[in-house]
Amino acid sequence: MPETAFHHTSHRVDIAAPAGVVYGLVADAVRWPLFLTPTVHVEALDLEGADQRLRIWALACDDVTSWVTRRTLDPAARRIDFRQEVPGPSEPGVTGSWVVEELPEGSSRLTLRSALPASATRTTPASWLERAEHDDLLALLADLKHLAERWATLDEHIVAVEETLRVDGPAELAYDFLYRIENWPAQLPRLTRLDLVEETPGIQQVRMDLLADDGRTHTARGVRVCFPHGGRIVYKLVEPPASTVAQAGEWSVEPDASGVTLRGRHQAVLRCPDGSSDTEPRTASGTAPDTDPRTASGGGAGPEVGRALGRDSAVVLGLARRYAQSAVRVITPKP
Repeated sequence: MPETAFHHTSHRVDIAAPAGVVYGLVADAVRWPLFLTPTVHVEALDLEGADQRLRIWALACDDVTSWVTRRTLDPAARRIDFRQEVPGPSEPGVTGSWVVEELPEGSSRLTLRSALPASATRTTPASWLERAEHDDLLALLADLKHLAERWATLDEHIVAVEETLRVDGPAELAYDFLYRIENWPAQLPRLTRLDLVEETPGIQQVRMDLLADDGRTHTARGVRVCFPHGGRIVYKLVEPPASTVAQAGEWSVEPDASGVTLRGRHQAVLRCPDGSSDTEPRTASGTAPDTDPRTASGGGAGPEVGRALGRDSAVVLGLARRYAQSAVRVITPKP
C-alpha cells in the first residue's frame, strides 16, 4: 500500500502579549466561536487531562463543515499537537501543532504547522483546511493576535445573558418550536424576515432582518447546529447586528421529574461607539482605531445590548412555552 503524500504548511505571527496568554487562548477552544471568525461551535467530547477530543464546526467558503480533533496539550512547552479524525478509517486526516515561543520584552510568537494529505477531496476536513489556509488560517491567527494583545480588558467587552422558563408541557414540542426558526417571523415583531437553508439536517444557515429600537432594520446572518436528542441548539451570528461584532449562544430544553426548563444563553462582544471593537481585528491597513474599553462598556452599550438579548430571549422562550402547553389538552377529573 503506497504511503500517503502530505502537503506541509507553516504560518506564524508575532504577538505583543505574554506567551502564557497566547497559549491559554489557543488551549481554550470551547470559547473560540465567540472570538474566532471561522469557528461556529466547539463541542467538548473529552477534556480530561492533557489529551482532549473536540468536535468542531466551522465556516469555509460559506459552507459549514465539521470534524473531530484529538489534541495533546503540553503547557510547559506551550505546545498543542492535534490530529483530525475523518470518516474513513483508512483515510488520513490533518495533523499539526500550535507552538508558542517566548520573545524578548514580554512578546511571543505563535506558529501553526499542519500536514495535509495531498489526496484529500473537497468533502473532507482536510480539503477544507487546504482551501481555507491562505485566507481563513491567516484570519484565525490575526484574531488570536488581536485578542491576546487586548487580553487585560477582554472581559469588559463581553455581555452574557441567561434566561430560564418553566414549562408544563412536552419537551419535544418546546424543542420543535425552537428548531422551526422559519416560523418565528410570524410571531416575533422584531424579526421581519428570515431565510433558512438546511441542506444537511440539523445544520441551519439563516439570514434575517431585525428591527432595532430606533426603527432601523439590520440584517444578520447566522449558523445553528441542532442536537435534537440532547434538546440543544447552538448558534453563532457570523454577521451580527450593528451593536456587536460577535454573538453566540445556546437554546436548551431540559426535562426533569416535575416538568421542563427552557434555557437561553447568549454572549456578545460589544462594538465601540466609533464602529470598532477592542476585540475586533484590524483591517489589513490597520484602520480600526484603538478605543478606551471604558467607553464601550461604561458608556451604556453593555447594559443596552444585555437588555436586548434578555428581552428577545424571554420572548422566544415564552412562545416556546405557549406552543408546548397549548398543544396539550388537560383533562380535569370530575369530583
